[in-house]
Amino acid sequence: MPKTQSTARKTAKRNAFYAQSGGVTAVINASACGVIETAARHSRHIGKIYAGRHGIVGALTEDMIDVSRESRETIRGLEHTPSGAFGSARFKLKGLDQNRAEYERLIEVFRAHDIGYFFYNGGNDSMDTALKVSQLGGELGYPITCVGVPKTVDNDLPYTDCCPGFGSVAKYVAVSTLEAGLDVASMARTSTKVFVMEVMGRHAGWIAAASGLAGRKPHEPPHIILFPEIPFDRPRFLEKVKQCVTDYGYCVIVVSEGAAYPDGRFLADAGTTDAFGHTQLGGVAPVVASMVREAHGYKYHWAVADYLQRAARHVASKVDVQQAYAVGKAAVELAVGGLNAVMPIIVRQSSRPYRWTVGHVPLSEVANQEKKVPREFIAPDGFGITDPCRRYLAPLVAGEAYPPYRDGIPAYVRLKGATVRKKLPTEFKV
Repeated sequence: MPKTQSTARKTAKRNAFYAQSGGVTAVINASACGVIETAARHSRHIGKIYAGRHGIVGALTEDMIDVSRESRETIRGLEHTPSGAFGSARFKLKGLDQNRAEYERLIEVFRAHDIGYFFYNGGNDSMDTALKVSQLGGELGYPITCVGVPKTVDNDLPYTDCCPGFGSVAKYVAVSTLEAGLDVASMARTSTKVFVMEVMGRHAGWIAAASGLAGRKPHEPPHIILFPEIPFDRPRFLEKVKQCVTDYGYCVIVVSEGAAYPDGRFLADAGTTDAFGHTQLGGVAPVVASMVREAHGYKYHWAVADYLQRAARHVASKVDVQQAYAVGKAAVELAVGGLNAVMPIIVRQSSRPYRWTVGHVPLSEVANQEKKVPREFIAPDGFGITDPCRRYLAPLVAGEAYPPYRDGIPAYVRLKGATVRKKLPTEFKV
């Protein structure tokens, strides 16, 4: 385990700032709940708790929410509420050498509001931001304790056994593959023979792999999984589709949005980039479906899970909810315990029965790193998952944690979102 950075224990009470970053999940608010409730229990170290409205943008623009104005019931209700309750943002701060002004602005805002703790709930890029803020704070004579709170549906953060947000998406995708597969099987003789479902995963195919939990035998969907880790071979793929339709009467395909050709070109490259500089993907499911139609003429349907997969709190994994809360709680405990520039991680102790605990690693080891699906988790032909992969995935989708319902609809909470009074005379444009 890499060494972590330690700071002297603070005796003076200072305020805390929490922000959500990047694409949200079904359980990111459970992490927020863990941070807020735990911070409230450490009132000797932490005074007020603020949250950025729309993530780091809220800090840059001094647009913050006073979390203390929310009721305990509302904060508790975050644990079963999906999406980003405080608002998230796809906004990547550039490197210190490229745009130091943004980081200096963050320190300026933190200084104005006596913020001594920064909890950043996000993925790879967010961990890099938290690391840089911790470094610059020291340079500018305003030490600030920065702790990352892991979150990503892609499950691609290194060191942590799994990432909060992934287990619930994995459960949704596996269940959807199972149910859609039954639908197609029932209609295949006279109707649809090929169904294609697109799932998230730009460079890492963990979500696509999770669809493999839907079936154990060759005739059970998904019949084909297309991973970013396996270069796309069109002739082999089309032959596999034909074989499945011949043998089973139909074919269910799950494709990761990041499926790419051997030269690295995405099957669905839209020709643009997002706020993080990543290639904007334009929808791989219809691309794959069109290939099948042109080659074989089969009737097909396709679907894109898109936001549905990451917003589906009603079918969340109980393990995922518990782990999301645990890393939020641990982040605060690490901070008040004197650790800086670290991120809590999930440590698997055993798979059967599933046992886990929470550890931590330096942000410097996590920032801008990606964990891909290992080759031994992918079937030899590249179109399915192996038993070791199944053993890894199965515990992460275990258990149900249904939200409360009112008149048949989930009763999710909404924040008052009371604004913190601004103290700085200057505005900052983003």
